Amino acid sequence: MGTPEFAVPVLESLIATYEVVLVVTQPDKLVGRHQELKYSPIKEVALAHNIPIFQPQKIRADFAPIIAAQPDLIVTCAYGQIIPKTLLDLPSLGCINVHASLLPELRGGAPIHKALINGLKKTGVTIMYMDEGMDSGDIITQAEYIIKDTDNVGTLHDALSTLGANLLMKTLPSIIAKTNSRTPQDVTKATYAYNIKRGEEHLEFNKTSQELVNQVRGLNPWPLANLILNGEEIKVLNAYTVDNASNLMPGTIIDLTKDAIIIKTQDRALAITELKPFGKRAMSAKDYLNGIDKNKLMHKIVE
Repeated sequence: MGTPEFAVPVLESLIATYEVVLVVTQPDKLVGRHQELKYSPIKEVALAHNIPIFQPQKIRADFAPIIAAQPDLIVTCAYGQIIPKTLLDLPSLGCINVHASLLPELRGGAPIHKALINGLKKTGVTIMYMDEGMDSGDIITQAEYIIKDTDNVGTLHDALSTLGANLLMKTLPSIIAKTNSRTPQDVTKATYAYNIKRGEEHLEFNKTSQELVNQVRGLNPWPLANLILNGEEIKVLNAYTVDNASNLMPGTIIDLTKDAIIIKTQDRALAITELKPFGKRAMSAKDYLNGIDKNKLMHKIVE
């Protein structure tokens, strides 16, 4: 049971080693200007391997095909719906989940984004038994990943996706043999990573430079951080911190270098090196600055 690209290595590993009797994924979506029907990445894999597919709108009310499949084990990975207790209790080997954090840290739908936004030094993957709560079931195994300074959501997504599939393959034999361990989560240490809201994409320059860099990394390549300049929304793809001792108001453009737009923050300054103006392609700050009157930007305050 899964939907996005993150779950693809998990499904492919399962197909290579075990008998996958059914794939459950979210309904197809109409996307783009022409409203074209788009399959989930997991559905694409299932179709390629001729595996039966089930796409309920609401799995809490529609799950008969899963019962009919008589699974010994249900594996979920970024499926996107809450699994009803009837299904949690169905398979003899249980219902397990591949989650992209070191639980109980970062329960919820955006653990990869929030690991970066929160400035964590490490994260990882947890294989856990599912219960009726949100990522609150007993832990079976975990694998750590040390976050690199160069990581963004895209690179961390890919690293944890592969890590999760590998950890699952190492863990499944003990689950099948019923020799695996299970450790209840320490509720007092639980933190949450709820899905990113629109307001969380906006850069507030009364934050520290490092907090803003973390936010940019934690939203790239999707959904992207943004700021408002001259009434126009500009997406920010890459930035780094620089020292600055000016007493100007946070959010003030204090310098335009060859390759960056320098904006005052709470403590230092943020150098923006890659951006995407509204309705245009992503570009370097250098290319952006070459196309505008730089004098009109100096000492402007971004919103």
